[in-house]
Amino acid sequence: MGLKNTIFMVLVASLITKEVLATKHVVGGSQGWDASTDFNSWISGKTFKVGDQLVFKYSSLHSVVELGNESDYKNCDISTPLNSLSSGKDVVKLDKPSTRYLTCGTLGHCGQGMKVKITIAKGNASSSPSSSPSPLASPLASPLASPSSSSSSSSSTASSPGSVDASPASHSFVSLMTIVTLFVPMMFSLF
Repeated sequence: MGLKNTIFMVLVASLITKEVLATKHVVGGSQGWDASTDFNSWISGKTFKVGDQLVFKYSSLHSVVELGNESDYKNCDISTPLNSLSSGKDVVKLDKPSTRYLTCGTLGHCGQGMKVKITIAKGNASSSPSSSPSPLASPLASPLASPSSSSSSSSSTASSPGSVDASPASHSFVSLMTIVTLFVPMMFSLF
């Protein structure tokens, strides 16, 4: 019985650790998804990995549109999007290695630079931004969660950039605490 519990705990620990190590990137940092944000500067030096999430926080003047290819992205052709979001608090899960093309659906905003090209590397968790794009899904499916909210969209930009992006040190601490929490009871079950 102790061996079964041990195996179960190890499986649970690995699942928890994978989810904990995923980084939530607030697109645009403290400015959020806004036309005044320099997205080239924001994306510079970031690495996006499978399991990470993009958090879009914006006012009702904006939306998030995923484009299917680089040509549409470069030409700001939003006529055939893979998906479009408009809650003001959208989360896009990076579920597989690929390149994702996201822009604002408001006329003219893409041409003004309100767009990001996200290259997702293999691996779990992250910190720098090619394959086929992965379409966005429904809120409870996996690549995208678009939580509904009754609060105004202007309140969605109230968090600081450090409140969502986790540092490598905090990842290590959480991993250590997860391991300790799971293995202490296991050690007692052996005796």
